[in-house]
Amino acid sequence: MSGVSGTSIPEAGIRFLRSVRAAVESGVDPIVAVEAASADLPKSLRDGIDRMARRLRGDYYEDEWGFDEEFAEGAYPFFELLYDHWWRVETTGVEHVPAHGRAMLVSNHAGSLFPFDASMITGAIMKRHPLPRWPRFMVLNWAFSLPYLSAFMRKVGGVPASPHNATRILEDDGLMMVFPEGVKGTGKPFSERYRLQRFGRGGFVEIALQTGSPIVPIAVVGSEEIYPMLGDSRALAKLIGAPFAPITPTFPWLGPLGLIPLPSKWRIEFCEPIDVSGLGPEAADDRRIVFEISEQVRETIQAKLLENLVKRGSAFV
Repeated sequence: MSGVSGTSIPEAGIRFLRSVRAAVESGVDPIVAVEAASADLPKSLRDGIDRMARRLRGDYYEDEWGFDEEFAEGAYPFFELLYDHWWRVETTGVEHVPAHGRAMLVSNHAGSLFPFDASMITGAIMKRHPLPRWPRFMVLNWAFSLPYLSAFMRKVGGVPASPHNATRILEDDGLMMVFPEGVKGTGKPFSERYRLQRFGRGGFVEIALQTGSPIVPIAVVGSEEIYPMLGDSRALAKLIGAPFAPITPTFPWLGPLGLIPLPSKWRIEFCEPIDVSGLGPEAADDRRIVFEISEQVRETIQAKLLENLVKRGSAFV
């Protein structure tokens, strides 16, 4: 697929990022810089930028967590670009996500400090599901202190990670996406890729039991290669208030360009739902039940990760 005047999408994207960076460094308002730099992008992306810019400047409706469906629809072409052309995502089992009603989506977690896995799971549901709807996804609170990125994440479905928020969304019959590995998943070194970390104390299971929500395990292959983590810069992490700051083959050596994720090939598999409604809310107080369900979800995802690694083959071909 090509953009304006036969320019390939990756080339146009890189020029776009460089132009935005140069304009912002010279003092131009970031929104103005993005609009001006979008001239060489495909029409669908330009339209998305125009829509998001209007939403950032004017009056709009958003829910109590900041989700703005019109803004999310404007951002969707960017998710689609990454999904189809940058990461060439293959998705299976998306029909396991309920078309109506509540459900907890539970996935392995990678992608360093940015929730790219959440955006591609969202893209899979919006592109492949016969009755697509926007899921919400948990984000660690520190990320909401980042300028611009914080507002963007809220508008496309990011929710501050807390049991209260997850429960409220499920009680409203929404889709709640959680990543039980947390920072342990995103911050693990490249040598430990696709080895699931512990799922904590099973808080996601307690919420699913309390709300009677089916649990849909999700295995994401490809996100571990976009920022191969070779080390951790504690000084940079302290500077930005993050739990860690990855050192990768491209960052910080290439500056901001080093933050462009590598074009690995992805596979996403939505597994069969685990129905917990028959156990009743009181089961959330039974540590044995909570642990068993948590381990069942973890083992399901781990098995599917290994299976899909074999199916995918090389990460960059």
